[in-house]
Amino acid sequence: MPIDHSFWARYLLDGVDQRREVTAITAQVDELSIDDAYAIQAALLELQLGRGDTLAGAKLGLTSAAKQQQMGVNEPVYGWLPASSVLWDGYVDLSGLIHPRCEPEIVFVLAEDLAGPGVRAGDVLDATDTVVGGIEIIDSRYEAFSFTLPDVIADNTSAARVAVGAVGIGPRDVDLKTMGCEFEIDGEVTGTATGAALLGDPAACVAMLANHLGKHGQKLRAGWLVLAGAATDAQPLNDGTVATARYDHLGPVTITGKV
Repeated sequence: MPIDHSFWARYLLDGVDQRREVTAITAQVDELSIDDAYAIQAALLELQLGRGDTLAGAKLGLTSAAKQQQMGVNEPVYGWLPASSVLWDGYVDLSGLIHPRCEPEIVFVLAEDLAGPGVRAGDVLDATDTVVGGIEIIDSRYEAFSFTLPDVIADNTSAARVAVGAVGIGPRDVDLKTMGCEFEIDGEVTGTATGAALLGDPAACVAMLANHLGKHGQKLRAGWLVLAGAATDAQPLNDGTVATARYDHLGPVTITGKV
C-alpha cells in the first residue's frame, strides 16, 4: 500500500502540538523508504509554512563517521530550520518540548545561493558570509527517543530549536577543519572535537546538503543559516541546565533550559 505522506506529516505535527510521544512510523507500516521519509518531511514543512512560518535555513545530521556507522548509513541526513525555531536570547522554553537534548553546531551564514549538483567545499566558502557557533536543541517526537533512519528523516531530523552566536569569522579566516570546540553542561566538559569530526570538513558537509537539494530542484538561499552537524554527542537539556559551546576564534554560545 502506498505511503500517505500527508497523513504521517499530520501525525508528527500533532505530536509536536500536543507535546506527546508517538509510535515510530516504521512500527506501523510494512516499509518506509528513504524517499518516502523525505516526502513526509516535505509535507510536514508544508504544514508548518502553511501556519505562517518561514524558512530560516537548513541542517544536516549524522555528519560524524561514528554516528553514520551506528545507523548503518554512508551519508548525512538533511532537514529544515523554520524561522520559529531560531532563538536569540539564550533561553530555551522547554514547556513545548518532549525530551530535548542539545549539541554544538558550526553554523554557516550564507551570502549567496548554493545550488547543486557539483557544489564543493570551496564553493561553500565562497558563498558564505560568516561562520558562527551555535547550539541545536533536538527533540525527537518518537517514544523513548528511539527510531530508525527513515523515522528520523520524516521527523525533520529531530529539529526543534537552535541558538546562534553573535560573533562570527570569515569562512576563510581560519581552517574550519582544525577549529576546536568544547561543550559544557553546567560547567562540566562533556565533549571536545574539531571541525574535522564533521566528515573531515564542515564545508564539505554543507556542499553535500546543497547537492542533495539540487536533486529535488531546491537550493540553499542567501541569508539562510546552515547547520553543518554536531561534532559531539547530544546531552539532555532540563529545567535550569546551562549548556555552553566554546569554539576557537568564535565567541561562546550559551543556552539555559527553562520551564
